[in-house]
Amino acid sequence: MTALDLDFTGLRALFINCTLTRSPDVSNTQGLVDVSAAIMRRHGVEVEVLRAVDHDIASGVYPDMRKHGWPMDEWPEIYPRVLDSDILVLAGPIWLGDNSSQTKKVIERLYALSGMLNDEGQYVFYGRVAGCLITGNEDGIKHCAQNILYSLQHVGFLIPPNADAGWVGEAGPGPSYLDPGSGGPDNDFTNRNTTFMTWNLMHFARLLKQTGGVPAYGNQKAAWNAGTRFDFQNPEYR
Repeated sequence: MTALDLDFTGLRALFINCTLTRSPDVSNTQGLVDVSAAIMRRHGVEVEVLRAVDHDIASGVYPDMRKHGWPMDEWPEIYPRVLDSDILVLAGPIWLGDNSSQTKKVIERLYALSGMLNDEGQYVFYGRVAGCLITGNEDGIKHCAQNILYSLQHVGFLIPPNADAGWVGEAGPGPSYLDPGSGGPDNDFTNRNTTFMTWNLMHFARLLKQTGGVPAYGNQKAAWNAGTRFDFQNPEYR
């Protein structure tokens, strides 16, 4: 492994923090985001962090909800930043054993872009990688992660191995990740998984960029609609 192999200059990452806490108040999820973002920045990745709750993002499954009765919607100004990124990380807390309302809203708005295509005629998120970070003081990391990662791959992101990490304290009310004495920032299991996730996101994002993305055969919606079947045949039952 050479220094060149560890240089990811030219890649761009967007972390969307789906905490329920508005800035400038402390977000425990941001504490874990900072661990991953610091590794990326150290190796040349341009990193942006966005706190969803600070923005007026409407609920809905259309790219611009202002066209569907909502007076305000900042999503049309946010989603181009997703499209400009090679890496997307959704990060958020656990509430009642599930993802936060902000996490679910962001996923719905990503899904709202599922009708858009890239220059190759593929779904618009092809050629990008994604992962997730979860925090909380109740059980549910794997449940929350599987929902996020399924959703992101469904709309077209590539999910590398070990693309999730998280921290939860003891069951029941207790300290959050950044609280004094929580042990969160020193937890070896969390730190290992966060580091592995970060490196795998960078490795796979660079691989996709170097190879021109996902090959555009067998996954073009317009071609399928036009009658191309990419070697598909209905099975013959006798």
